Amino acid sequence: MNSIKFCGTSLKSIRNFPPAVKSAVGHQLDSVQRGLNPVDWKPMPVVGKGVKEIRISLNGQFRILYTISLEQKVLVLHAFEKKSQKTAKRDINQARSALKAANSGWIE
Repeated sequence: MNSIKFCGTSLKSIRNFPPAVKSAVGHQLDSVQRGLNPVDWKPMPVVGKGVKEIRISLNGQFRILYTISLEQKVLVLHAFEKKSQKTAKRDINQARSALKAANSGWIE
């Protein structure tokens, strides 16, 4: 099973999600750690190569952006509640910053 690393404020954000959403996030990340795809996901090349978005529609719209590192670690780059149809620029930028930090060897 792949290890998992939460970058930036991603873990804090997940901890602030409603209980049912946190549970769903946990199940989906467990699947990713086991090398499986989440139930509902899409690629997010706008953030970076290999970045994927887990989509959870439960008590609102929640998103988890992650990638798999060369060391086979699951890097959770950003987690947020989506408020509009299009992903907000600030959420994309936050995930990009976390990916850049991970690629440079520095992770919060």
